[in-house]
Amino acid sequence: MDKKRVHFTPPQGSTRAPAMLALANRRSPKHQLQPRRRVRHPALCVFFTTTWLVFFLFFLLPWQIHDRPGWSFPKSVKHDYHIYKGAISSLFIFAHHEPEPVVVPFEEPPLSTPSSSPPPIPEPQHKMSNEQTFIAIKPDGVQRGLVGSIIARFENRGYKLAAIKLISPGKAHLEEHYSDLKDKPFFAGLVEYMNSGPICAMVWEGRDAVKTGRTLLGATNPLASAPGTIRGDFAIDVGRNVCHGSDSVENAQKEIALWFKEGEVVSWKSAQASWIYEKP
Repeated sequence: MDKKRVHFTPPQGSTRAPAMLALANRRSPKHQLQPRRRVRHPALCVFFTTTWLVFFLFFLLPWQIHDRPGWSFPKSVKHDYHIYKGAISSLFIFAHHEPEPVVVPFEEPPLSTPSSSPPPIPEPQHKMSNEQTFIAIKPDGVQRGLVGSIIARFENRGYKLAAIKLISPGKAHLEEHYSDLKDKPFFAGLVEYMNSGPICAMVWEGRDAVKTGRTLLGATNPLASAPGTIRGDFAIDVGRNVCHGSDSVENAQKEIALWFKEGEVVSWKSAQASWIYEKP
């Protein structure tokens, strides 16, 4: 053991490594045994050493002494120093500062001459015509005492009553009134139902009276009528839908001429007209 060098490596994690090392050194006094340090990655050591040397020579050293009196560097070294310094500085600025926003100058549009300005847009004018519509309260509405409530709906809306009468028209009159439905299977039952009692026939006058009158009545099927309409409030079944209303201006004129004689429709001016209509 004295003539041959023995490499002693204590096991990793062993608590007896110092004692074992001391025992080995005592047995071979000429060759003191030391723990073997293995270089696991020599290539990495060479890489890091070379990198640190290059960094020190070309960056740290010129940075410390390049402007001190009594020192001089070749032009190539000074040039490399400024390049490295500018690159490192730009990296720090990019990492710690946000780019400044680009300000685009605002250019006002040229003032247009009066001749080139577009013509003013006229205000929309709602053309509303003064119409007359025919409204009939059917026998079920008369029997249920709804005549006053239905009249109040039209009066509260602002329409003017031009004619009214309670009449039993007869079968022939009703067949003529519903002549457009004579091919329908329910035509006979409709005529019989309308002839079962008196009918309150009325003529109401005002702006868009035909369209708005149909809106006040509601849908033909009471179940589809909105609450607040006459059929939506007073009817359930389509065969007992309380009232009838003209569906167009032409039909309104025909129905008024059929149900009222000449002179029965009164033309008069309401004292509330100026409080109902903004424009005459």
